[in-house]
Amino acid sequence: MDPSRIVDEFPAPSFRGAQEQALSDIRAAFEAGNDVVLVRAPTGSGKSLLARAIAGCARHAGSGEAAKPVGAYYTTPQVSQLDDVEGDELLEDLSVIRGKANYSCILPGETSTSVNQAPCARERGFNCPVKHRCPYFSDRSIASNREIAAMTLAYFMQTAGSDVFGTRDVVVIDEAHGLAEWAEMYATIDLSPAEIPVWDSCEPPEIDDLRDVEEYAERLTTVCSRRQEELRGKVELTPDEAEERDQLAELVRDLGWFLEDLRDPDSPTTWVADQGRNRAISVKPLDPARYLHHTVWDRGTRFALLSATILNKDAFCRSAGLDPDNVALVDVPHTFPVENRPLYDVTRGKMTYEHRDDTLPKVARTIVRLMREHPDEKGLIHAHSYDIADRLYELLDDFGVSERVRAHDTETRDAALSGWKRSEDPDVFVSVKMEEALDLKDDLCRWQVLCKAPYPNTNDSRVAQRLEDGQWGWYYRTALRTVIQACGRVVRSPDDYGATYLADSSLLDLFERARHDMPDWFEAQVDRMSEPDLPPFDPQGVAKSTNGSTTGTTASRTQSASKSGRRSGSLDDHPLSDVWGDE
Repeated sequence: MDPSRIVDEFPAPSFRGAQEQALSDIRAAFEAGNDVVLVRAPTGSGKSLLARAIAGCARHAGSGEAAKPVGAYYTTPQVSQLDDVEGDELLEDLSVIRGKANYSCILPGETSTSVNQAPCARERGFNCPVKHRCPYFSDRSIASNREIAAMTLAYFMQTAGSDVFGTRDVVVIDEAHGLAEWAEMYATIDLSPAEIPVWDSCEPPEIDDLRDVEEYAERLTTVCSRRQEELRGKVELTPDEAEERDQLAELVRDLGWFLEDLRDPDSPTTWVADQGRNRAISVKPLDPARYLHHTVWDRGTRFALLSATILNKDAFCRSAGLDPDNVALVDVPHTFPVENRPLYDVTRGKMTYEHRDDTLPKVARTIVRLMREHPDEKGLIHAHSYDIADRLYELLDDFGVSERVRAHDTETRDAALSGWKRSEDPDVFVSVKMEEALDLKDDLCRWQVLCKAPYPNTNDSRVAQRLEDGQWGWYYRTALRTVIQACGRVVRSPDDYGATYLADSSLLDLFERARHDMPDWFEAQVDRMSEPDLPPFDPQGVAKSTNGSTTGTTASRTQSASKSGRRSGSLDDHPLSDVWGDE
């Protein structure tokens, strides 16, 4: 890596805000000998442009010793972030590659088949006549030979050990604040009917401890391997059989990893297990440092991790398996005027499960008042969970203001969001798990409400284990990180402005408990927080959308769908959707 090239590699024609100083500080951090540099850059600092400049400092092919790694990876946990990168003209030299399921086969009669289920994946010895034009293999070939390959963190981790995507000189991870949690999620093994094709012949027993899980994992591995041999004996597989084969291969690999790590006396990983309905088991690692070493840290020579919310360097390093002595933290100042991003206290009580029945109607009434306060401006409601979203919509419907309200479920999530963003009406969007990777610049949204302090769900075994170990700092930092991310959705540039209203009194308690981990620029927001003077509660005074019945119909239809199928979503909802619950 040659950090001296960092300014020349910056892709924009000019700097804005603190970008030039940030590049200078990042260069100095790498030149000081640090293997990892954490870049804490708030909303609007242009993290993707900084990331491109860092990646451009990677060793070029043909320079220096031939055996040393060359090129760079750019990766992010957020699919939407990768979409933004792919559509940015300033980042056009980042070569994007996605998983096979995102590409369609181009063979006649197979154009509705994804590449992971195409004839090349179903038929033994299939010689594809158009492989050179296959969109997946074409993108993979291009990305593997370009200096900067861009991919999601999921794909990046899955390609660990790949001959195609081996070690590179520089790895840049954008939105890296949840790296440990993402690793935990990817390393989690779900043993359920949906994930185990041989479930009927190998159902789990009731488990009391990890010894029971270990015994079942051994038995399941044997049954899965036997079924794999049966499938391998077939010359041609159906699409369903190809999917089963891939499920079995992933399951056998994951179970092998789990058993090896569980039996390794030197492994730092602690495993916990939950058993739910139908005896389904979820096996989860705590702080899977070893997993990260294999899937991330062994993939590069130097690393840059960017986020607005890496709140505590030492705690982040511990969770990610890094040595803090080899890690530098670069702080990029916030350049947005604090008065453009105000926080308002409209708390109406606690939104914990035991207090929610009393508090939620008060929150709904407050939202009606906010709709009167912002008659011509779009609003976003962070409902935290689908349970809260459902009940909140019902209350707003009872008040007679649902014609200005939109909602979504797991299946309509992206379409509902896109429709709301395209609309010019001052609609209010009731969202779930949209605190991150959402760009609502300017008139796309001018105000938002945080309905609940986003504490991790204590019913989750990983959370419970951490709290039993006294990791309350982690508990508060996790919630604060989500709040800060949410606050950044509606103010995206120095000239932009947007208000954030806090409805859960537990948020005020969170600010006090986690104040020592707040970035200075967010602490300034908290210190300026005030109680607004809102119009009185009067649903009849809420202006309806221009398209009237169309908005109401959309929201009602979405609401109806949500009650029947909301729990069908998982990873698409949010990186921490398996951690956060309805508590």
